[in-house]
Amino acid sequence: MLIAQTIVREITATQMKVGDRLPPEKSMLERYQTGRGTLREALRFLEFQGVLTLKPGPGGGPILLKPDAGNLSSTLVLLMQMNQAPFKEIVQVRSAIEPMISMLAAEVMTGSQLSYLEDSIIQMRDNIHSQDVFLEANKQFHDIIAWSSGNVLFGYLVDSLLGIMDGTIVGIDYPPHRREAIVNAHQEIFEAFAAKDADAARSRMQSHMSAYEDYVTKKFPNVLSEVVPWRTYG
Repeated sequence: MLIAQTIVREITATQMKVGDRLPPEKSMLERYQTGRGTLREALRFLEFQGVLTLKPGPGGGPILLKPDAGNLSSTLVLLMQMNQAPFKEIVQVRSAIEPMISMLAAEVMTGSQLSYLEDSIIQMRDNIHSQDVFLEANKQFHDIIAWSSGNVLFGYLVDSLLGIMDGTIVGIDYPPHRREAIVNAHQEIFEAFAAKDADAARSRMQSHMSAYEDYVTKKFPNVLSEVVPWRTYG
């Protein structure tokens, strides 16, 4: 999709912002010296990727969006299902990357990011008896850490997997006592971030991941071999 690639290069080169409108179709046809069908196919492809939205009607046209991790998530899970990759491999990815991400984030996390992290723990503690709300706040905790690392790829990778990392889609459940253990682990990790102690942040996240793996292995041993079903995530 050479036209799509060219459009993306120009978007980044001109530092367009979310909400900006791309040039009208007539201008792009002349600029790219291509046919209407080819241009529209390129725009539809970018819309599918979450780069832009095609607003119909007068005054409409392609409008720039900020891509989220939904498309990446769907693609990753699709590839996993096509390769019959079990949930265990997601657990392995978490154990490998989240401690490293935590170490990086502890060194650069801002005061506002630290505040958001603390808020997620408070929300978890206040909703200890509501698994849905609790797990949503749990996702926020890990999402904040990933994006605070300063590495965009880590941010998108963790963000793309947040919908399946807790394992509820393959049957994992978290009773109140397990939720309390998670909150306590998050509190310890938070304290390492507050102290800007990168080694402690890495070590405590590693312990948190190990406890998660031990819990799943003990309580849901069959789930680790389950293939995560593909659907649209995000």
